[in-house]
Amino acid sequence: MASPKREIESRALGAIISHAFFRLESALTIALTIVLVFLYPEPFLWWQWWYWLILGALGEALIIVTSVSDVRTAERIVADMLRQTYNPSEIRSPALRRQVERALEYRQRMTDAIAKAPAGPLREHLQETTAGIADWIGNIFDLARRLDAYERDELIRSDMGSVQGALRDLQARLQREDDPAVREHLREAIQAKETQRQNLDRLQNTMERAQLQLEATLTALGTVYSQLLLAGARDVDSSRSRRIAESIHDQVASLDDLLSAMNEVYAGRA
Repeated sequence: MASPKREIESRALGAIISHAFFRLESALTIALTIVLVFLYPEPFLWWQWWYWLILGALGEALIIVTSVSDVRTAERIVADMLRQTYNPSEIRSPALRRQVERALEYRQRMTDAIAKAPAGPLREHLQETTAGIADWIGNIFDLARRLDAYERDELIRSDMGSVQGALRDLQARLQREDDPAVREHLREAIQAKETQRQNLDRLQNTMERAQLQLEATLTALGTVYSQLLLAGARDVDSSRSRRIAESIHDQVASLDDLLSAMNEVYAGRA
């Protein structure tokens, strides 16, 4: 399965090409080509009307190439794609929504900082160093969305409030019951209820851990941003750059593991 970064880059490339076709320069090129083909099909004896089509196609190709290579345009489109893919408005909890917004803001500031770096090896190196940021943002969004769903899950709240009382009632009934068959059914019910309680406890502990991890990973994202601002030409291939890249990789891997654990405990909560 493609990573969020790869998916966004693929969609962004299509959006950049589409943007190139709708640029004013593109419209003028197409319009001028049509006018020349119909009004001046043979301005010279050796000229063929379809030469205008070739020139128009070359001009359109040049516009597309310049659009794709325009760093600011590409980054703006990727940023729009990120905001569409990881839309903070999907998160109902104000606190969690602010955390997603903060993550997107950090990413945008990093992009702006890289765009201001001189074109050449430094900018390319910084882009490579921060290549995993999109995956990091994606994991933050997934984590916030899962926490948001957990906070709004009334069934889980109800189960957490009732499971301990139900377990005590079953244990009390077992103490009073004399019939062996009924006692066996009660033991099975107690075992099932105990398993449910354990799963709910695991779920609650996992969600508390996830909340702490979300706060920690936002702090780490801010640290990477500050390190990026300090990076300069002397830091190309330096230990600072390696630390930034390793921090991004470690955060993505850590959040991947946590999301897997959340999925596992959520699936087994009943």
